[in-house]
Amino acid sequence: MNYEEWVATVPEEIKADSLWKMTAYRLALFLGDLGWYDTAKLVRNRHLTGLSDQLYRALGSVSANLAEGYSRGSGKDRARFYEYSLGSARESRDWYFKARHVLGEVVFQHRLQLLTRVIQLLLTTIPQQRGRALRERPGTYQVAMTKRTRRWNPCSNTSPFPIRMTNDV
Repeated sequence: MNYEEWVATVPEEIKADSLWKMTAYRLALFLGDLGWYDTAKLVRNRHLTGLSDQLYRALGSVSANLAEGYSRGSGKDRARFYEYSLGSARESRDWYFKARHVLGEVVFQHRLQLLTRVIQLLLTTIPQQRGRALRERPGTYQVAMTKRTRRWNPCSNTSPFPIRMTNDV
């Protein structure tokens, strides 16, 4: 199954969510579905049961942590979950490398390219999220200048500025 065919199978409820706009999430969700087939092949060999389990858990964690992080209110909180997702993407890549002998070179290269793209996207997104405090626009503060403010000593504990908060949102 290719990406376009897979997108056609994704329920509208998932595609209607604003999370769907995040490329890393879409690719991670796609990888999770591909991983289902890959791990089904791996689990046939009893020596690879543990590897199969670890791979599927790591793949599932990539999109799950992106979904949870996307729903967080602060950039720092989002970045933390995106970092978890990054770790899971790297772990998945590691497990795929170990499974390449059974899955074959073509499958391994395809999964490697997808995971590398997710990792690149997250390495760009995480620092951007750390720099943002909130998703919503902050209130606007207006400061009125008076004769008193022109004589004000900035070292004093009292403020001569009458502050009025407006919410233009």
